[in-house]
This record gives sequence, structure tokens and C-alpha cells, in this order.
Amino acid sequence: MKKSLHKIIAVALTSMVMMSTLAGCGSAKTTSDTSGKPVTLTYQIWDKNQQSGMQAIADSFHKLNPNITVKVEVTPWDQYWPKMEAGASSGTLPDVFWMHSNNFFEYANAGMLMDLTDTIKNSKDVKMSNFPKSLTDSYTLKGKVYAMPKDYDTIALWYNKTMFDKKGIAYPDGTWDWNKYLEVAKKLTDPSKGVYGCVAPSDDGQGYYDLVYQNNGYILSPDKKKSGFGLAATKQAIQWDVDLSRKYKVSPTQQQFADTSFTTYFESGKAAMGLFGSWMVSEFKANDYVSKNCNVAVIPKGKTKATIINGLGNAVSAKTKHPVEALKFENFLGTKAANTIQSEKGAAIPAYIGTEQPFIDNTKQFNLKVYPEMLKYSVLLPNSPTKVKWYQTQIDTMTKVYSGQLTVDEGCNIIDKKMNALLATEK
Repeated sequence: MKKSLHKIIAVALTSMVMMSTLAGCGSAKTTSDTSGKPVTLTYQIWDKNQQSGMQAIADSFHKLNPNITVKVEVTPWDQYWPKMEAGASSGTLPDVFWMHSNNFFEYANAGMLMDLTDTIKNSKDVKMSNFPKSLTDSYTLKGKVYAMPKDYDTIALWYNKTMFDKKGIAYPDGTWDWNKYLEVAKKLTDPSKGVYGCVAPSDDGQGYYDLVYQNNGYILSPDKKKSGFGLAATKQAIQWDVDLSRKYKVSPTQQQFADTSFTTYFESGKAAMGLFGSWMVSEFKANDYVSKNCNVAVIPKGKTKATIINGLGNAVSAKTKHPVEALKFENFLGTKAANTIQSEKGAAIPAYIGTEQPFIDNTKQFNLKVYPEMLKYSVLLPNSPTKVKWYQTQIDTMTKVYSGQLTVDEGCNIIDKKMNALLATEK
């Protein structure tokens, strides 16, 4: 499960020494290891909700490769990247591990990830055309592929059916826009009961990023050379989101979210609507209140339709002591068979195009088909080699904007200046 993007602050890998990646280890075939020697690989992930799915994939791989055992290890998100940084610095990274697009450039540029280009090219089982191009691009640097797409997520509108029913309000559908969203949020807000029509936190991926692109603005220009925070369209979208709490009072304030997360507001029936990524499905399914009272619809539109898309990648350590075996497992992770297992376990929406139906069918109480339906108008999560630096400025500044310490104009100008200065240093 991918956490809120505000928790995705990449650790600067200042202690790393650039090293060449291990390449040319041959094609990764899903057949038994010819060496005959037993090998155990470590597969590091951060989401316990997906552990059973990843273990099922590892077990299936082991049946094809009896000499290779894959040990799935779970390290909670807040500890994951500090642990990875330590492993990268000491040369003890796991053999195979989850990579997030926000951290990709740091690890790839530092030579910590194995170049998978030849492995994929020579594979009979894996083709990059089986995955959305936006995801393959996320883990490609200078024409080289350094991670296999694992899954993808889009952002949708979750709503409380029970609260809608009590007010006699029709459920959200594809016709909803910003105006309809605000109209219904006002009707569902009840200050006397501490109930809000929606949640509008200072969250980018599950909030203002989506709105910016829906308003024909952008966070990062398509050529990745300019910030979009200075655009009028970007500021207008962010202002609308800020106004949900500060002007219209249909959302808790940023100060309230500091004490109670926006997810908790929705899960406890104190907020009727919210934008949430597909990675939240496992948590919502396990929550008795949400499972009984809530459902999901496509994200409301602005001037155009847009939803942020991002996805994890499976990477191989450039320093693995078992490169041949690790590449075999990496190859298997990119197959239709492995993605189907992931889908059947409901772990996440698999990256392999056409394997998402079991994921949808796995959770009947929710209308999960809306997540892959939105793929056609999805916008890739903005990213660049210096994001680790400009993203921190964005987080700090937007928190002040949403709490009223800075105006939208002031905050966006601060981020715009910082981003453009950093983007100018990228080659």
C-alpha cells in the first residue's frame, strides 16, 4: 500500500558512491536453476496487506524453480526507506525490493539498481508493451530500465452511502463536477454533529494534483523543464481546494487533520466524501464501518477529466550476491501469471494490462472497476531527478497554505521559484 504522498519524502543518499550496475547476466527464464545449489532470495516490501499476495507469487515461482526460495520481508513504510538507505550505503540491499517512483532517480543515479534492459529484451515471457507506458517510463533512465512495473493506482471518489441515503441524495456518478461535489458537500455537512461533507487535506496525489490537471494546469511541464505552480490555472485549482475547509467549512481544517487524519474522518463516519487512491482498498475493506456503509465512484471532473496515476516497480539490487537467481525472479514478477496472482489476492491493481478483473471481483462490496476505467485519462505523478529537493519545499509550503499562514498565490510562487531553480540544474 502506498501511503499519502506527504509521507513519501525520499532520503538523500549522500553517503553513496557511484558504481556501475550489474548487467548482462543473461535471460531470466522461469525454469529450474541449472546450478542445483539452493539459494534464498530476500524480497523486501512495505505493505503487510499485500504480504499474502507477494508470498503466493514467491511460492509459485519456487515451484518452477525448486532450488530458489524467495523470502518475503515486510518493513513498515516509515522504516522502509531508512533501512534501504542503510543497505544501499553498506552494500546490503535486499536482492529484490519495491521501488517508488519518488525514490527512483536517487537509487538509479547512485548505481544501486541493476540494469534490466537486456534481461527484458531477451525474455520470452516479459514485454514492456504489456504495461502502461507511463509506468515503464517511470522506471526508465537514459533509455535503460531499472525496475519492472508491479502495479498502478489511480484516484477515485469514495462516499458514504448511508449518509447519502439519509439525505435522499443520489450517489456520485460520471456526471459529477466540482460544482456538484461542493453542492452535495454542503448538504452533508452538519456542524452540530461534527460531521463534514468531505475531506480536503493538504495532500497532493489524493487532492490538489488531480484538481490542477483537471483545470488544465500542471505541476511539472511535459518536458520536465518548468514548474507549473506559477500558472493561473494551477493556483485557481488549489484555491478551490483550500476554500473547501477555509471558506465553505465543508471539510475539517488542516489543524484538525494534524490531530485526526483525513482517512480517520472518513473511516469513522465523520466525513461523507474524500479522494482516495486504490492502494486504500485493502484498508477500507478491512474497516467494518467503511465496508458496510461506503462505496467508490470515478473522480469528479473539472474543465477536463484527470486522475493521478502512479505505480510501484520491482527492482533488483546491483550488489545482489545472486544475480542470476534474482533476475529469474524479477522476470517472473513481470509475467501475466504473477500479475494474475497479485490480482486474485486483491493485493493491488496489477500493472500487466488485462489482469485487473480478479482484483475487481475480489471485493464485491465496492465498485472497484472505476479505478482501471480512469486509466484512459490518467496523468502520471510528476517526477524529476531533483524532486527529492523541490518536493520537500512543496510539502512545507502547501501545509502553510492550507492552514492559512500563506495565501495560495504566495505559496505557489515560493514553490515555483524553488522548483524552477532546481529544474534548471537537471541535465
